[in-house]
Amino acid sequence: MAPSPLTITTSSINRMVKEEQSYHKEIIQQQARITKLERDGGDENAEFQLRQERQALEETKAVFPSLRQRISDSITKLEDQINGAEGSGSEDEITKAKQAVANAKESLTIEGMA
Repeated sequence: MAPSPLTITTSSINRMVKEEQSYHKEIIQQQARITKLERDGGDENAEFQLRQERQALEETKAVFPSLRQRISDSITKLEDQINGAEGSGSEDEITKAKQAVANAKESLTIEGMA
């Protein structure tokens, strides 16, 4: 049996939240590499690496606005699907969907404060 639209949207939101968390971990790692390069200083190669790391950091940060917008749009879509499915859908699917919405909203709130 094919997954329901509710299940598909729930999986999509969960994937995007994990993707956002992954980008945050990547930023922390990039900042650590930049700090190490700045501290160690050194030759021309170190300067080149430092520029490359800073550029990579900026590119990673640039991903967030569109990703956060996609998460926000998916929250709205999933909430609409939950409202339409209540009473007629699987309680397990609806529970998972509500949890996905809560996790996504929490992710947007926490990251919005950072």
